[in-house]
Formats: sequence, C-alpha cells, structure tokens
Amino acid sequence: MRLKSRLAFYAAFTALMGCSGGDDAIRDVRGNPNDFSGGQNPVNDFSSASTGDSSNSSGLAANEVRITMEVPGGVAPDAELTRRNLRIVQPDRVQVYTTNTSLQNLGAVPVSIRTDDNGFSVIGFDEGQPLRPDIIIEASYNNTVMRALAADADRDVKINPFSEYLVRNTLAEYSESQLQGILDCVADAGGQLCLNKYVWSTLADQVHDFEIDISSDADLNLALTTLSDRGDFSNYVAAMADYALLDETSSGKISATSADYNAVFFGVELGQTSLESSLTNSGQWGVRLAKEERLEDINGVGYVYPALTLTSFDAFNIKVTSLASDIPYEREALIHQAGNNFFLRGSDQWSLNTHASSPGAATLLDDSRLLAGRALYQSITGRGTSKTLGWTRNPYYLDAYTSPPVSETVGPDRVISGYFSAGKAIELEEAGEELKRKETVEDHYLSVLEIDLLRELDFKLDTLNGRELNVVYLALQFTEGERGEGSVPVAFESGLGTWNIAVDGAAEDGRATATITQNQTIQQIQRGSGGGVSSSADVLLTPWTLSSRTARLSDCDQNIGRLNLDEDDASGSFQQPDIGVGASNPDGDLLAFNLNGSPGGDGLLIAAAQTGSPAPASGRFRLQGVRLGLENDRNTLAHFENSILTITSGSTATLTPRTLNVSHSVSDETVSAPELQESADIALTYSDLSDGQVLFTSSSSNANLNLDGFFTDDQTQFYLRLRATQAGEEQIGLVLATRIPEPS
Repeated sequence: MRLKSRLAFYAAFTALMGCSGGDDAIRDVRGNPNDFSGGQNPVNDFSSASTGDSSNSSGLAANEVRITMEVPGGVAPDAELTRRNLRIVQPDRVQVYTTNTSLQNLGAVPVSIRTDDNGFSVIGFDEGQPLRPDIIIEASYNNTVMRALAADADRDVKINPFSEYLVRNTLAEYSESQLQGILDCVADAGGQLCLNKYVWSTLADQVHDFEIDISSDADLNLALTTLSDRGDFSNYVAAMADYALLDETSSGKISATSADYNAVFFGVELGQTSLESSLTNSGQWGVRLAKEERLEDINGVGYVYPALTLTSFDAFNIKVTSLASDIPYEREALIHQAGNNFFLRGSDQWSLNTHASSPGAATLLDDSRLLAGRALYQSITGRGTSKTLGWTRNPYYLDAYTSPPVSETVGPDRVISGYFSAGKAIELEEAGEELKRKETVEDHYLSVLEIDLLRELDFKLDTLNGRELNVVYLALQFTEGERGEGSVPVAFESGLGTWNIAVDGAAEDGRATATITQNQTIQQIQRGSGGGVSSSADVLLTPWTLSSRTARLSDCDQNIGRLNLDEDDASGSFQQPDIGVGASNPDGDLLAFNLNGSPGGDGLLIAAAQTGSPAPASGRFRLQGVRLGLENDRNTLAHFENSILTITSGSTATLTPRTLNVSHSVSDETVSAPELQESADIALTYSDLSDGQVLFTSSSSNANLNLDGFFTDDQTQFYLRLRATQAGEEQIGLVLATRIPEPS
C-alpha cells in the first residue's frame, strides 16, 4: 500500500471519527476492496495494489471470463515472455466441459466463445460463471494441452502449468463421494450452504500468485515436476483441497461483529541475494519484526500499528469470518559469502516494509481453529531512488488457534499462528506512470510466528500487577565484527524461565510502569568468523522495566494493550524502547514482544501465566514454528508445517515431524528451494515439571531433541524452545503447539 493512499485514508477517517480505539491500520484494511479489475496481464508489470497475479477482466460481461494461455519456454521459445519464464500464446483450440475424478470429458458445457480487441479468447457461460470445480476449460497449443478451473475469482483465467497442477492434484485426488459432496454443496441454492461453495474461485485465483520460476527451456512435464518439488506450493494446494471438504456444519464465525488485535510478528528468513554485484549468489539470513509506522503529511501525523481484524457476518446463510491484516515491519540481514565473509545489512539500510494480507473469508472450526488460504499484497520500496524494489510474497494456508470467545459479543482473546511464505525482491524501472520488472535480486524463504492479542480499550498496567509468568524467547544477533579470533557474526539464542511483575507507579508522563524480576536459562549456538560452529549456555537475572505504550488514535491517545520493555527507565510511547515492543491480552495472562536490540538480539518473546494445573495427559496438538541450524559450510532453516505432537500418557508423547526445509551451502553459494519433508515419528519422554513447565526429550545414537517450555492453564497451548544436535548440526528454535479438537 502506498504511503500517500494510507495518509489520505487516515486524514479522511480522523475527520469523521472520535477516539474509538480502532481507527488505525485496522480500519484501513477493513475498507480495502479485493478487486483489481482493469489491470493488465502480468508480463513485466508490478503494482503494490495487487497480490501478484494481476487481473485482465475489464470489458467482460458478468457471465464471461478471459483466457490467457501461458506455456513453458520449451514449448514456444519465441513467444512473448511473461512472469515466471512462461510464454503467452494464442491457443489452437479451447473447449469447456464437465469432468470427474478421473479427469474425463463428460460432455460440453453450453458456452459462447469470442475474441476481444486484443486477441484474447473470451468465454461466455450461458448459465453464468460456474462456482463448482468440475467445470474445466481446456486449451491446446502445438500438442501441449493444459486445463484450468472455470471458477476463477477475478475472471482472468490463466491456463498454464500452475492451473494444470491444480486440476491434476485436487479433483483427481478425491473419491467420487467426496466430489459429489462438494457438488451437492455448491448446487444447494435454497438450504444451508457451506463455505466451500466459494473455495474454488479463491483457490483457482491464488495459485497464480506464487512466484516460482519455471526453467526457460522446460516442457510441461518438467514444469509440473518443478511445482511438485516446491514444498510450499504443493503443500498449499493439498491443504486447500482438504479445506474444500468442510461441510456446512464446520463453517462458523467469531462471536463478535468485529474484533481488533495487536499483532506481534516475527519472521526468520534464509535466502540468496544478488542485490550487490560483488556479493552475487551469496546466502543471507534475515529477521523481520513488526514495527509501528509513522505517517506524516500536510493533514497531520498518524500511526499504523501492526494489526489483525476479524469480522463476522452471514452471507446467503453461510456463517463467515473475514480477516485482514496490515503489519509494518523492519528487516535486518546478514550476508554469508563463500570463504566465510560476513556483511551486515542493518534495519537502517532497508525501508520500512509491510506484510499485508488481502481481506478474505475464513472458517472458524469448533471455535478453536481459524482456517483460510491467505494471499499477500506486493509492496514497493525505494521508489524515486536509484534502487526501486518490488517485493512479492507467496500465498500460504493458515491454520491458526483461537481461544474460546469471551462472550456472545466479544471475540477470542488471541489468534496464534505459524506459517511459511516464500518471496522475491525484484528490481523495477519506471516506464511513465508504470513500473516494470527487471532482474530478481533476492529469493527469500520466510518462517513466521504471529501472536495476535485482542485489543482492550483503556488497558491498565495494573492488570499485570503480581503476575507470575513463564517466559520463552528466540532471538537472532548479527554482527559484522572484527575478522580476528573470537568474533561471532551469527548467534541464535533462546531463553526459558520466569517473570514476576510488580507495578511500581507512574512515570513522569503519567503512564504506569512495572519491574520484572526474572530468572531465565540461556542457550546459544553461534558461528565464528572462521566459519566454525559452537554452543554455550548462560543465565539471565537482570531486572527489566515494563510500561504501557500509549497509542495515538485519531485526535487522542489511548492505551490499547501495547507495552514497552526496557532495561531501566521506561521509554516514551513514541520512542524505541531498549528491549522491545509488545502487547498483552485483556486478562493479562498472555503477553508477546518483538525483541529489538535486546541483549540476545532481535526476536520473539512469549509470556503466559503460570498454572498449578497438571500437564495434559492426552491430546493431539498442531506444532508450528521455526528451527535454525548451523554446521560447517551449511546454514539451514526448517519451518514446522503443521507437525503433530501427540501426548499418549502423562510421561510419553510422539512427534510426527512435517517440515519445509531450506538449505544454504556456503562454499557452493547455493540455496535450495523449500522441500517438504515428512519424517518418521519421534518417541518422546514427557515430564511435567512445576508451575506449568514441561520437558519433552528424545535421544538416539546420532541425534537428540529437547523441547522445554510451558503450557497454558486451559491446557490448549504449549510454547516451547527447541534444542538439538543432529549429524553434526547445532539446532535451535521456537515452536507453538495448539490443541486440535477431537472429532465429536
């Protein structure tokens, strides 16, 4: 989203509203229409007002779709080049028919086909554009045949390897009864409709938002193999296909009409950079932290606070939860070049960017899991300078935990999620008012942990007085350092322990402050300037200072649950605190902070109320999170993509790992694309310690795993740090495990 448009919105809104506590980015993302009609085919265009796959639906009647056929370069090497090394061609033949799970042609669908002024085929459906997934548009060019679903949200139907993969790996994977259940749902116009009536139009559109380059000389089979090997893409398609099987009894909405959340966002990235010619193909670590954005123009000053909003409504008898987010973030990166040369690129060298999702429907399952396919907006930084960059972000499947609603009018007090999204940085050049794509200068693979905590108007720090909390964190510290012996360019640190909070009184500006007495054990892995990997341990006993971080909303300031964390004196509400910025839920039993410049580095800290309840003795928990690995000549990033932690007794458990893995070979200067790996079950010994703390351990002759942390009083969530050594690789991480409802 461009600065001017955000400022214009803020100025217009503040002229109309008083201090109601929600009029920052929340209102902005609520009002953003998910409609980019009138845009152009991708080719070389780039816009921050899209999700990657621009629309070419202008001039269409309501029952029409436009067809764009894109083939791999090996099929038509001289045709017009478009995104992802595909080539735009005019199909030799187009047909529309109904199919089944065997992908057979079961008969033509009544349509009319015309050619528009630009030479594109336009299909008009006599009975209106279908929503059902068994209506296929097939196109052929030089004996290459590809298919796409007719149910496409933006009515700009791309027929290419991405759409062909979707057809082959959804419909063909269903049983006949599963497909019939989906079709019955779509056809039931007068009864209780189910959400998957609209899943297919979203899915057919979102697969084209993935920025995955196909080899320039590939044929169709190689292109499909490339997509199958991309774990993030194949996993997204499979998850969305399962999502479409939910019936009308599974779709729900949050209890409140709307709920606004403070977002604490932490992303760890591993990728490859060519942004600087002298460092081309070097590997790169990166960390991203949510950060409020200050906007100023002639209308005044406004702030965009990292935020999520959930809105509930009924549409055609369907219960729907809509979600949208706008999370400004800052970035820090460390380039690791062959020969173990390290180059720091601090947050001062990157423009503030934004992680914003397009508004869209989600399913609230059993009042505890929020499910959706999420598309993310592109963004642009450095416009008007010598280095204008476009940033892309691939879609992801959201499977988040939500707490039970507080009441019939108040929504859940937390949304807890972990997800993975790949992306690119693309150099742009101006062509009149437009921006055109040039070379890709970065590929990055991002593991995200996001804690969204319900806003509380007029939140009082006294809510936290006397709290005894368990706390865990993960932080990354990058330093260019000296080239001499003992310098440490890369360090990853985790902490686990306790906090005791005592509210002291008021600071000079009237805000309440508190002292945190803490006792944490510290684990660290690090890489020295010579490339060697080591580990260490320590303790953290230094007291910290906690204070309210007042938010500026319209023409007044108000506490909405945002907090400052400092070493000594409390920072002001519009200053950068020593350690980080975070938030509390209304009850004060869950806190989260973005650590920014803390003693351990930049990262995420989570604190939850201690409990005297026994640890869960049974249950299945969805495990999401990040694992970082260092070994000689290699860096690794693993994202736990909905792994399963099964507690089988009060002393045993099983971890079923499912990870998206990225690997950087230092000497070869290569970074692998995400690979989905499903490993054998790991047997764990499970110990209930005291005050809600737990320990899961496993060991073998060549590997060991420790997960220690704590659970919440209601036994629905675990927050755990990870420490392991496997085949010579030192590993550290942070994972969240949230309860999966048992089938009724």
